[in-house]
Amino acid sequence: MAYLITGATGNIGSLVVERLLAMGERPRLFARDANKVRSRYGQSVDVVEGDLADSGSLAEAFRGIDRVFLVNAGPALAARDELAAKEARATGVRHIVKLSTIDVHQQNVGTGVWHAQGEAAIRASGIGYTFVQPSGFMSNALAWTDAIKSQGVVRSSTADGRIALIHPHDIADVAVVALTTTRFDGLELPITGPEALSYGQMVAIIGNAIGRPLMFQVISDNEERSRWEARGESPESVGYHLSIFRAIRAGQLAGLTDTVTRVLGREPISFGQWVRENVAAFR
Repeated sequence: MAYLITGATGNIGSLVVERLLAMGERPRLFARDANKVRSRYGQSVDVVEGDLADSGSLAEAFRGIDRVFLVNAGPALAARDELAAKEARATGVRHIVKLSTIDVHQQNVGTGVWHAQGEAAIRASGIGYTFVQPSGFMSNALAWTDAIKSQGVVRSSTADGRIALIHPHDIADVAVVALTTTRFDGLELPITGPEALSYGQMVAIIGNAIGRPLMFQVISDNEERSRWEARGESPESVGYHLSIFRAIRAGQLAGLTDTVTRVLGREPISFGQWVRENVAAFR
């Protein structure tokens, strides 16, 4: 079986590559910067340089490949998903495992609309698919490090709303099973962590781990917007972040799934465990 991985230096793509290498596979990696990929993985992988918006480089990357792990981001991701599916089918690829989001099951939350359009394009192409749909990543909490270190406080408009964040390793493990077996072909795999926690609860877990009290402070949506705009985020990015925070506040993202357990035969990793693994970042 021949595998192509996109997003191979990203949060999840890199974990997928590491797992395939540990299994004795030699995946092909598709990247804009071949030197960057080579510097990370050396001669243990094959590399095709190109862009997900370029049909020619996609066709080259897909040639001789059986199954693809597809990572796309940004407002144009649906168009790139559609192009990838078209070129993949034309070159004989049998299956695409798309990294999507659980927000496709919500109305106008986060990047859910974009990913739902991408999923629809892949389905319409007629190629085999699996959609891995994670909730928010636990690693997103690393954005709090500066505020925790300098002020001992985390501010957000999420209030007491809860979300079932998921460990990146669980996402990668599920993706690898979907990629290397046919057990979940043609399915959506919505995945969450084991418990839904408020930001205040997560901040308290971090405080316990670093041995000092931390504070969670609720702010308004307007204050939240101003903070994201001050970071130079695009209007699209600001909008989808605010929609996620509103959804958390409204209790829309507190649901749990048992998909990680069904796919991997174990419980998903807890936020507390993730914090223990990353505690040095908060000190």
